Amino acid sequence: MAVSIVVLRTVFGILGNIISFLVCLAPIPTFIRIYKRKSSEGYQSIPYVIALFSAMLWIYYAMIKTNVVIMITINAVSLVIQIFYISFYLFYAPKKEKTLTVKFVLFVDVFAFGFIFFLTYFLLHGQKRVQILGYICMVFSLCVFVAPLGIIRKVIKTRSAEFMPFGLSFFLTLSAVMWFFYGLLLKDMNIALPNVLGFIFGVLQMILYMIYKKPGTKVLEPPVINLQEISDHVVDVVRLSSMVCSSQMRTLVPQDSADMEDTITIDEKIKGDIEKMKESKEMLLISKN
Repeated sequence: MAVSIVVLRTVFGILGNIISFLVCLAPIPTFIRIYKRKSSEGYQSIPYVIALFSAMLWIYYAMIKTNVVIMITINAVSLVIQIFYISFYLFYAPKKEKTLTVKFVLFVDVFAFGFIFFLTYFLLHGQKRVQILGYICMVFSLCVFVAPLGIIRKVIKTRSAEFMPFGLSFFLTLSAVMWFFYGLLLKDMNIALPNVLGFIFGVLQMILYMIYKKPGTKVLEPPVINLQEISDHVVDVVRLSSMVCSSQMRTLVPQDSADMEDTITIDEKIKGDIEKMKESKEMLLISKN
């Protein structure tokens, strides 16, 4: 019976490694979109910074608690991938988001981890160190599951799930199931307990995605343009503008007597043309009646 539990635990550990690796790859479509848009605007770096911090903590925890070596492999891979994601994000992020991300990385992944490391390594010893570090890992594992929910406010406000990747939520849910059974068979509640809420949060994210998912928008065809109508309107506008400009020039620019006579002659011709147009319209109306 003891052998079967060990085998089963190993199976769940291997499945947890595989699915967790898929979790690490789930944001790839997001970064492909960022690459195509040449901008990370609209996306957040918080989930990747928190995931990096969690991977660092679990590697430290696995090195202290010797019977969870299987967790070192996936968290080492995750650490490398998260560093790549954050670097990629910083490359395409706007200046404001880039500054905030750098500050967040320094505060969480450098100072916070350094503080925890020195606190537990130098001030705690033996089982007490493992216990306290396990509690810390449990808390920040919950942060990994909760971090993608930071986009919920934007999803509800915009009523669009564009920035909530479904793949990430789906694989996080599967990963939570595998690591829950691994921790349960290992009798390590620090591993099992966070994945209970991880499963709940993952399902909640998928439900929100289905609610606010929008079908592909249909590209509107440009309206049909009648070139003849445009040309007629352009001609009318040009004529009107030339008449206005000429009248303004006549009121602003001093003119000699010869120019004045020419101007009067032109004005009389215009008036005559207008009267002829009126007469032609009246004749047309009479003929219709």
